[in-house]
Amino acid sequence: MPDDSYDRYGSDVLADYNRRAAPVALPKVEAEFDLVVEEVASDFCGSVTRVEGRTVELEDRNGKRRVFPLGAGFLLEGRPVQLVHPKTAATRAAEAGPRRTASGSIAAPLERARVARASRIYVEGRHDAELVEKVWGDDLRSEGVVVEYLEGVDDLDAVVRDFAPTRERRIGVLVDHLVTGSKESRIAEAVSRGPFGAHVAVVGHPFVDIWQAVTPAAMGIRAWPTVPRSIEWKHGICEAFGWPHDDQADIARAWKRILARVTTYTDLEPVLLGRVEQLIDFVTEPV
Repeated sequence: MPDDSYDRYGSDVLADYNRRAAPVALPKVEAEFDLVVEEVASDFCGSVTRVEGRTVELEDRNGKRRVFPLGAGFLLEGRPVQLVHPKTAATRAAEAGPRRTASGSIAAPLERARVARASRIYVEGRHDAELVEKVWGDDLRSEGVVVEYLEGVDDLDAVVRDFAPTRERRIGVLVDHLVTGSKESRIAEAVSRGPFGAHVAVVGHPFVDIWQAVTPAAMGIRAWPTVPRSIEWKHGICEAFGWPHDDQADIARAWKRILARVTTYTDLEPVLLGRVEQLIDFVTEPV
């Protein structure tokens, strides 16, 4: 007689159905400006240009833009992620604790802006000024130091003579491509030998342009492209990156993309950091 307790068909095949592993939550990534992602459904790959409401706008390398819903459905460096709205500055500050400036200094308590010093720091152009402001702006305002730009260094000697610096009114100058034998080095030497040389500090970095002071790591590249001397450097860089470069507006947009890659001093080459700190010390040194 068969054993009634024996089940010839074994256990219930559906018994373990609900024991499947729970789905893994996708990493949340803030849709920061210039973040490059791929939208899975359309294979559209581009960088974030703006976030509005619950949507994100991407721009591909040809300048074509498309808008997608925030959330899942994106790849970042080949891995699935969900894009979320970037945190506000206030939220970041609360999470970070004691605030540090972009230059790495501990931020001073909020207070009225200090009256500007008589001393000045000059840089070659608008892009230099914007980079210095982004990284050292808080420090400069705390010290009351104003940064102005020259639109090139050819007239530096005349600028210095018009300013007529003294021990109480010093000038610090940041120069691009300050290497031995360059036009910039000859101009700097002439100013240093001039009647106001003791009250002027001219320092510089070796890069062709301030763009190159942004580290390759911050740009997401191995190294800055080499541009032949027959091609204007900024145009050559844009061409190498596949960015539009037909007019000055294109060059300005290219710089904004590069500047957006800089958040703190760690995104800049050490040689530039040292020179800017040197100038700040020079113009703020107690008399």
